[in-house]
Amino acid sequence: MNNKVKFEQYESLLRQWSKRMNLVAPSTLNDVAGRHFADSAQLADVLPHGVDIIDLGSGAGFPGVVLAILGWNVTCVESIGKKVAFLTELKKQLDLPNLQIFHGRLENFIENIRYYEKQPVFTARAFASLIKILDYVGKTKYRLFLLKGREVMAEINEAKHKYKFKYELIPSKTGDGFITIISDIK
Repeated sequence: MNNKVKFEQYESLLRQWSKRMNLVAPSTLNDVAGRHFADSAQLADVLPHGVDIIDLGSGAGFPGVVLAILGWNVTCVESIGKKVAFLTELKKQLDLPNLQIFHGRLENFIENIRYYEKQPVFTARAFASLIKILDYVGKTKYRLFLLKGREVMAEINEAKHKYKFKYELIPSKTGDGFITIISDIK
C-alpha cells in the first residue's frame, strides 16, 4: 500500500472513530489533510534522518503516525485507552511495522525507557506546555521537535527560569505557529 492510500485510509478511520470519541476538534475534520497531515508532515523537513522518534501524548496519531507513514521508526506514548485502541487499529490497518505503541503515562515510559541504538528525539503536537514537557523528559537530554502555537516565546521564557537549553523556531508552513527545536537541555 503506497503512502497516498495510507493517508486516505487514515482519514477514513479518523472520521469513523471521531463519531464515537473526541480524537480531534470536529471543525478540523473539514480539512484533515491540511490541518493534521500536512501540519505533522512538516517535521519531516527538519528531523534528522535515521533517528527513532518518541511521540508524546500521541492522541489521534499526530505527528507520530504521520511520521511512521513517512518512514521513521516511531513509538507513540498515550495514556488514554480509547486513543490507544485507535492507534492500534491504525498500525494494523495501515500496515506500519515501524510503529510501536506504549499504553501508559509518560512518566512510566521515561522511567523505563528502553535502550535505543541511536539517540531518539521527542515529538509532540498539542500535548503540554514546554516547561511541562521538559519536566517529563528533560533528564533524558534527547532533542525535542515540537509543533507549537504562536505563543511559543512565552513558553520558552517560562521554561528558561528552570532549564537551560538552546532553541530554534521555524515558522509553520500550515498555520501561525512554529516548529520548535529544543536541544542541549540542562
